[in-house]
Amino acid sequence: MARSPRLPIDPSTNLPSINTFGELSNFLRSSVADEDSRQLSESMSQLSVHIEAIIAGLHLGRQRTTIAPMLVDLLTVLRGHRNLVVNLGLPWRGLYEYAAYLQALNNFRVLIGQWLLDGGPRSTELLLTAEDFELVAWRTLGEGVLMIDMYEQWTSREQSDQQSTLGSLSEPQVERAVQWWKKLRL
Repeated sequence: MARSPRLPIDPSTNLPSINTFGELSNFLRSSVADEDSRQLSESMSQLSVHIEAIIAGLHLGRQRTTIAPMLVDLLTVLRGHRNLVVNLGLPWRGLYEYAAYLQALNNFRVLIGQWLLDGGPRSTELLLTAEDFELVAWRTLGEGVLMIDMYEQWTSREQSDQQSTLGSLSEPQVERAVQWWKKLRL
C-alpha cells in the first residue's frame, strides 16, 4: 500500500522539506497512526509554537526581561513533553530514534538552562542569538519528526505483513505450521 507524501517536495532537491515551524506543526497534525502518535504530535506542536515565539522575540532583541520568561515557559512545556516521550509504549522504545530524540530533548533542556545563566542574573541582555536557538530547536524537533516517521513506517509494515501473511496461507499450510510448533515445544 503506497502512501502519498505529506510533506511538500522541494523541486531543487526532489526531497520532502519543512521550512517553518508552522509547516512542522501542520505535518505533526497529519501524522496520527494511533493515540500515542496523536498526543506526541500535539505536544510537539505546542513546543514549536513556543519556539517560534522565542525566535521572533530574539529577532526583536535579547532583553533578559523579555526572553528569559519565555525560555522558562518553554522549559515547562519541554518537561511535560519529555514525560510524555518517556511514557510511550514498548513499540516506540524499540526504535533507535527514540533514544536519539530523548537525548536531543535532554540536550535542549540543558542548553536552555545554560542560556538563562549566561551573563549572570544582573545582565540585561542574554548572550543567546536567534540563529543559535533556532539551530538547536530544529535539530531537536527534527529528531522527533524522524522518530514519528519511523514509528509510522514500522506500524504500516506490521499491518501489511499481518494482512499479507495471514491471508495468503491455505488450510494445509496452517495445519503444518501448527504441527511444526507442537514438535518444537516437545
